[in-house]
Amino acid sequence: MTERRAQLAENLARVEERISSACAAAGRKRDEVTLVVVTKTYPASDVRLLAELGVCHVAENRDQEAAPKAAECSGFTLDWHFVGQLQTNKARSVVSYADMVQSVDRTRLATALSAAAVRAGREVGCLVQVALDAEEGGAGGRGGAAPDEVPEIADAIAAAEGLRLGGVMTVAPLTGVYAGRQRAAFERLMEISARLRAEHPAANMVSAGMSSDLEDAVAAGATHVRVGTAVLGVRPRLR
Repeated sequence: MTERRAQLAENLARVEERISSACAAAGRKRDEVTLVVVTKTYPASDVRLLAELGVCHVAENRDQEAAPKAAECSGFTLDWHFVGQLQTNKARSVVSYADMVQSVDRTRLATALSAAAVRAGREVGCLVQVALDAEEGGAGGRGGAAPDEVPEIADAIAAAEGLRLGGVMTVAPLTGVYAGRQRAAFERLMEISARLRAEHPAANMVSAGMSSDLEDAVAAGATHVRVGTAVLGVRPRLR
């Protein structure tokens, strides 16, 4: 076993223990929570090692990095999640490899993704990204749509050919009433999810929580946690 493979295996085991413990503390079954490893800034060789170690879901946030990386890893059975802010002119490229776009925050993007999915003959899952620092409308500091915009965007996704409405996603906000209150933020997302499921029962995916706050997300009811640093290590500073 190479040194990097051993390191990743050890980190994955630690994260698995954290998720299992969080599920037990919340009275949930371990299989209710899916780990999505965020591989941004790390090479395709790491993604291949993760796949060999049993990881099934990986996430990227920049198309120009994700597209070639996904191509390099095409021999592995992986679900690719796109989690970054996305411009409509990148929809065609993202749809070529992404199984799930977690960051849909406007109807215009849903329209672009739909057109690209139809052209590619694919069905792509979509989550509405909710900005919890935009409670009164407008965009959030880390991307996403205000909570009151969620129904319109969800309806657009649900009605769009080639798309499948999966649920909601959020990133714990750095400003606003939920800054530093991750558990409260994720509980707020669960309220939004419950209202969405009243109209779209199959949209039961809730993506929340990262390396630093996955326990809060699991306690609140998240179905997917997005973990990067705790698995791959601290990312180098971008120059």
